[in-house]
Amino acid sequence: MLETPETRYAQSGDLSIAYQSVGRGPPTFLFVPGFVSNVELMWDVPWINRALERLSAMGRVVFFDKRGTGLSDRTLGSGSAEERMDDLRAVADAAEVDDAVLVGLSEGGPLALLFATTYPERVRALVLWGTFARLLDGPDYPSIVTTETADQFIDGAVKAWGTGRALRNFVQHLPDDAATDRAMARYEHQTATPKVVREILFHNTRMDVRAAQPAVQVPTLVIHRLDDPLVPIDNARVMTAAIPGARMVELPGDWHVNGRVGAEDEVFDLIGEFITGGERGTSESVDRVLSTVLFTDIVDSTTRAMTAGDRSWRALLERHDEAARREIEQFGGRFVTRTGDGLLATFDGPGRGVRAAQTIVDSVKPLGLEIRAGLHTGEIERRGPDVAGIGVHIGARICGLAGPNEVLVSNTVKDLVMGSELEFADRAVHELKGVPGSWQLWAAV
Repeated sequence: MLETPETRYAQSGDLSIAYQSVGRGPPTFLFVPGFVSNVELMWDVPWINRALERLSAMGRVVFFDKRGTGLSDRTLGSGSAEERMDDLRAVADAAEVDDAVLVGLSEGGPLALLFATTYPERVRALVLWGTFARLLDGPDYPSIVTTETADQFIDGAVKAWGTGRALRNFVQHLPDDAATDRAMARYEHQTATPKVVREILFHNTRMDVRAAQPAVQVPTLVIHRLDDPLVPIDNARVMTAAIPGARMVELPGDWHVNGRVGAEDEVFDLIGEFITGGERGTSESVDRVLSTVLFTDIVDSTTRAMTAGDRSWRALLERHDEAARREIEQFGGRFVTRTGDGLLATFDGPGRGVRAAQTIVDSVKPLGLEIRAGLHTGEIERRGPDVAGIGVHIGARICGLAGPNEVLVSNTVKDLVMGSELEFADRAVHELKGVPGSWQLWAAV
């Protein structure tokens, strides 16, 4: 039995994120938990204690409570996928994790996918356990999980929260006795409130991180139970097929997570074989990454240049560039290049990209300029200081469709910031020149 380690805090923006570290590496396992957690109470739950014991026998284990749950700050709700990934990055920074075996369980899987593709140089290998890239049925994504069934499940979980019976929807085969109910009721009370439970589950069922799948460039192991009652195995199969070189192991079992001590030992056996048999998939020079690209363009720039004259127009462009670069840096972005009378920048989170675009629109208005902006999140290629790839082309095409002072985004951007304060207006479905398929676009408002 392991001793409970000290709880520490990582700073993620205005929030404090609770985390613990146990064992010694290398390797270091960066464990992204599922639905809810409490880093101190986890040690009192026998099957969780067993899981931490098995992982820490193989190396150092760093794990945390996501915002809104456990011992982490609960003041800003559960957050978007991007914000929760930021919390993971803050924990990795605080715990000095730079070469992680990233393990995402259930809800933790999409966040692990985002982290592994946004910061590939910090990830040695990826384990996706009982998880998904998208859960809910959609026009381009058949799934037996529908909006109606998901909402019914959420209602049942919220209604039972605090009784000790709610978590049995997520953890099967727990002992069916009063003592276990009391222990689970305590765990429910100290991990989240019913309101946050509803918010988290709503966001989880609507989460869609499929854009990250083709950008994975580390060895990836997918582990899934054949009869998982929460995440259908077909969802995991589709995810595996979209991740380059991923290996999937389908295990017998009718549970999402098993509450019987030792029942998941075969999962940890597989993880142990995976990390000792696989080679590191990234190099010091990473050329593919999941990123948000921002294009801007000055409206009616040709007319303005002819009216102002060359010297005045150059001076105005310099002031435009200065204002735009300032906002890009303010929101953690990277200026890539000027594009005629606009610019190209990249961000490691779509929310920061949207906010930067909005402030650039406002900051150049006093100069008498109107700009249009377009954003897309997808796989890009880094070629020294420049970027390329289909994700870049999509961002450019979206920018070209934006109106004056409009920030237009792809559906991928909108999905990844769901749960933030950002709001969007429908701008219909469009064909993008040179890009296959139809694209739903949205205007940030």
